[in-house]
Amino acid sequence: MGFLYNLFINFYLLLINVASVFNIKAKKWIIGRRHIFERFASKISIEDEYIWVHCASLGEFEQGHPIIKSIKKQFPKYKILLTFFSPSGYEIRKDYEFADVVEYLPSDTKMNAKRMLEIIKPKIVIFVKYEFWFNYLKELNYHNIPVFFISSIFRPNQYFFKFYGAWFRNRLKTITHFFVQNEQSKELLIKINIENVTSCGDTRFDQVYILSQNPLKFPLVESFKGKSKLIIVGSSWPQDEEIVFPLIDQFPDTKFIIAPHEVHPARINKIVKKLDNQTIVYSKANTESINRPQVLIIDSIGILAQLYQYATLVYIGGGFGVGIHNIQEPITYGKPVIFGPRFEKFQEARDLIKQKGVFSIKTKEQLNKAISLLINDQNEYQHSVQICKDYVEANIGASKIILNQLKEYLT
Repeated sequence: MGFLYNLFINFYLLLINVASVFNIKAKKWIIGRRHIFERFASKISIEDEYIWVHCASLGEFEQGHPIIKSIKKQFPKYKILLTFFSPSGYEIRKDYEFADVVEYLPSDTKMNAKRMLEIIKPKIVIFVKYEFWFNYLKELNYHNIPVFFISSIFRPNQYFFKFYGAWFRNRLKTITHFFVQNEQSKELLIKINIENVTSCGDTRFDQVYILSQNPLKFPLVESFKGKSKLIIVGSSWPQDEEIVFPLIDQFPDTKFIIAPHEVHPARINKIVKKLDNQTIVYSKANTESINRPQVLIIDSIGILAQLYQYATLVYIGGGFGVGIHNIQEPITYGKPVIFGPRFEKFQEARDLIKQKGVFSIKTKEQLNKAISLLINDQNEYQHSVQICKDYVEANIGASKIILNQLKEYLT
């Protein structure tokens, strides 16, 4: 199985190299890893001790941030190395204030894993959620370096729990401790004889909760909303917009904010063209022009999480593609959320659907019905608001649990 895994890694590298010819993200992935070990050698001091935290992309970073920040404050003698798999995570967080070194993760080959650990020699390693790179895990185990997974979530259909998963299960057994999001994940690990596991929830709740207590203010958005109800469409993809945009005319007294997942000029211009004269783009708005259109298009990165404070309700994109984006940010403000059908990988979505705090839809008609219900029925709206608030309150505190267990390795 190890041979097949390494064959897969090399085949993946080949595909990325081919894709880099015509795909910008793949090109950044390749370029970002050129001369990576020279950069590590120049940035890493042998006189310092490092804690290495790895995140796949931006979403996982948000889960790792509370832990990194707490470690930096409680154990300032350690340096933080933060690595990313994805260019989208690296590009946005390459100047992250709580990390001493931010870099790409070299691809998971045996040689890369060996070279990286020879340079870094980390005190401990933290992988966020489920970045299972088995050559790195093997090399870390060989050097007896403690490895922790935080905010992990496991499902019965993963290969770890299949009849052919013995090799992968054995790799998991080298992990020092798992901090998982739910009891189901804990039970699945225990069934395969992994008992070094704690169910403590998702660390991202700690991060979004802190942000929600003292959010930045956006005067232009306040002027745009005025006294109207406001629907924010967050992290939208074209598939989401196909069912959302036709409904804008059906709610003429409601304002809309569209914050697409990608904000490059071509994408923004396409949305403006599709919605005709109903829109204004955030970067071009001023106090005189902001309150006239019905739709405000956000073409800036990094502000959406705090714009949710102004929403009446929120539609989150991604549910008609690979999976919904972050719903924790809006529910932390107590905002009812609607999204598409692909939400199974997200514990909070499954929990809140059962409690009728958030809503999954498959068609434009179902979306219309959900919006109408929440806007027109105050009892239903307040019920959803309270469920979201209660859920967040019940799920903060994972970071503290994790830090308490990490202390014995960091003193």
